[in-house]
Amino acid sequence: MRPSEGILGVAFGTRADGDARSNAAVRKRIADELGVSPEWATVTQVHGDHVAIVEAPGHHGEADALLTARTDIPLVVATADCLPVAVAGRRTIGLAHAGWRGVAAGVVPALVEAMRTLGDEPLAAEIGPFIGPCCYEVGPEVVEAVGGFIGETRWRTTSVDLGAAVSAQLTGLAVTVAGACTYEDRRYASYRRDRTTDRQVTVAWLP
Repeated sequence: MRPSEGILGVAFGTRADGDARSNAAVRKRIADELGVSPEWATVTQVHGDHVAIVEAPGHHGEADALLTARTDIPLVVATADCLPVAVAGRRTIGLAHAGWRGVAAGVVPALVEAMRTLGDEPLAAEIGPFIGPCCYEVGPEVVEAVGGFIGETRWRTTSVDLGAAVSAQLTGLAVTVAGACTYEDRRYASYRRDRTTDRQVTVAWLP
């Protein structure tokens, strides 16, 4: 697990960490490494904009973001090309899973708004490893859905920069963006590259 560069209480995983979604031994090893509880809060990710407000560990249904003010509950999302996005406030922590559909649906702004609804103000955000515009070939419908942010792949076809799209949705926050592309960097699981069922996890918690 790689600690966040900008947010205390966030760590981004790699494929080598193992599949913590279904393997209790992997989950315990990661939890021990991070010094957090192995009792995590998780969701079934559906590429939407629902935010689960978390007050207990366990599964919280269908959602693509989690938010808590509790100091004893790690939040977890799993990705393999999509963006893991951590948002920190003064007394809350949030974590979102955002593919292009989630970006278009506004899951990250929904997380920020949920934080404000709880009476907190978001201060900083970090976007973990995701598929970069160098490798994310898309059609015009995706470009339109995410509001532009056109890029170009290494093989000279149209792509979108989802990191730039999410950063634009986080106006006013200090945003850090990971430099790794999950498609190019084989340390990371990539569905677009391998059609894999493997996922790396991102863990966020209030220290």
